[in-house]
Amino acid sequence: MQKCTDEETFYMHCRAAYLTVFRSSLASITSKHQLCRVLQQAGRNPSQATLNKHWTPRTTKLNFDDFCEIVKNERPTEAHELMRAFRKMDINGDGYISHSELHIVLTSRGEKMAAKEVDAIFSLADTNKDEFAIFTILFPSLERLEADAKLKRQNFGNELDSPPKSLASTAVTVPQPPHKTEPDITLKKDSRSSSRPSSARSRRSSLSNAITMAASSTKSIKLAEPTSIQDWHHTCMKGSFFLEEDGGITSLQYRLTVPQTATVYLTIRPLNLSQRLEKPSSWMSVDTAVFVVSGKDTKEDSTLVCFTESRDKEKCCWKGELSAGTYCLLPFTTGCRLRKRTRNSVSKPVTLVNRTDTGELDLTRDFRGALSDIFEVIDLDGNGLLSLEEYNFFELRTSGENCDEEAWAVCKENFDTRKNQLSRQGFMELNLMEASERGGDPTDLWVTLEAMGYNRNLEMVEACPFLIDVYCEEGQCTLQPVSLESGHRILNTALQRSITARSDVKTLRGQENVLVYTYRGEHRISTVIANKTNQKVTVHVNNEQSKNCSSSRGMSVFAVEVPARTKMVCQHVLPINEHQEWTYSCVESIIPCQ
Repeated sequence: MQKCTDEETFYMHCRAAYLTVFRSSLASITSKHQLCRVLQQAGRNPSQATLNKHWTPRTTKLNFDDFCEIVKNERPTEAHELMRAFRKMDINGDGYISHSELHIVLTSRGEKMAAKEVDAIFSLADTNKDEFAIFTILFPSLERLEADAKLKRQNFGNELDSPPKSLASTAVTVPQPPHKTEPDITLKKDSRSSSRPSSARSRRSSLSNAITMAASSTKSIKLAEPTSIQDWHHTCMKGSFFLEEDGGITSLQYRLTVPQTATVYLTIRPLNLSQRLEKPSSWMSVDTAVFVVSGKDTKEDSTLVCFTESRDKEKCCWKGELSAGTYCLLPFTTGCRLRKRTRNSVSKPVTLVNRTDTGELDLTRDFRGALSDIFEVIDLDGNGLLSLEEYNFFELRTSGENCDEEAWAVCKENFDTRKNQLSRQGFMELNLMEASERGGDPTDLWVTLEAMGYNRNLEMVEACPFLIDVYCEEGQCTLQPVSLESGHRILNTALQRSITARSDVKTLRGQENVLVYTYRGEHRISTVIANKTNQKVTVHVNNEQSKNCSSSRGMSVFAVEVPARTKMVCQHVLPINEHQEWTYSCVESIIPCQ
């Protein structure tokens, strides 16, 4: 087995501690009490002063990355410190303290604990005739910590499973029980059973599925661009996928109007913003797709018409006939390659604003480059100008507000515009004005940049710009942006229907009312679990035998809870390296109710 690096070990311990308090590392710490609990699980003994330092009156929540940074900066409690305090209470020196003695100490000295908190500690203790060993409370074994974390990871899964790159390469010192020369003070292994079903029980209600996929370089292209496409009517629109704090993905939705029945060629692809051809943008490998839906804006009335199922190099495409009417275009990415990253804690972030020789504020070259790329992304129609509608999608993304007609008129009076639209130069002037109003303080500028997917090195790492092209052989189609949404219910329904309509379906052994649909596309595999029973089921999913695969869950072993009489997307899987063969091997099994 490959030895873990210090950074991986640190991350493993942080994650294990976090998952003993929360169900998922995507969950946020929402109170000072929760912060105290999870720090204690990480081997820290935070004082009120420490907690107040990290949880100020303005703090509303802290995420897992914040927690890791706190753990890294707070000194772990050393064994000898606790032993010294223990010996003061262990009057007869036998390695045990009576329940009543410790209860008095914890509720009356120092930062006093409530009686309920003390009782909770005793419920976890290694009791022995109303006495217990100090290490069974203060030093839960790493085996137990990892077992609890494993239980929760298997039962609920998580989108984040790779070590944050910003963590210092310093291993956490795990407190150990004293040397054997200290008699009668021992650690006992946790006796609780694992969350995995027993092998026999698992075999009775499991389903295995193995699919080997060829490398992309050996795949034949099923759908090529029409040879006469230069004569077709063409419209296009840009957009972007944005990662949210909870791991969700936000994107614009579009309205496509087809004036008459026509043959349509529809494509979507990542948009390369790099000015240097030898260095393509980092998101160019992100998978993209578009789902075309007709009907009213409700889950019940919407109808999946088609989706871009075939590949032509970096483009995902569809060709077919669309009847006259209005359709909703829903961009989609699996999340296998666009994942939440830890924002780098750089000692000196890129400078956004500086002063000229005359003392005036100006935007730095790096910041202007980032703003130019942002302009390209929000210039949805690609005409080199920003309309009020386009600018408002940017405002909605970065501030949650809209710019009204009156404020837009002020913009046009003060910044460079053409045809009543904001130019690239005007967009730069607008950002310079915002920096000047704050005396050069870049705080709000960073808020804008991070909302657009940038880290403190001015790298767009949590967004994926894309371009949608619609070619119509007869008549002129129109394409308009409609709304900026995350987790669109119609998209979720369309995604489920696209999988179930083109899938192999199997039932779990012994569970004929729990079905697994497996869709095998040209470049991805997706599964849906359908629960036809009248009660919730929890399905354990194991991808450990897969090769060269990346799951949208971010884990090889996880579980999903499927409510009664409900279908749920289980996972999407893509190859890690598209130029190599990849094997999807998955075993699904029911986790019995406890």
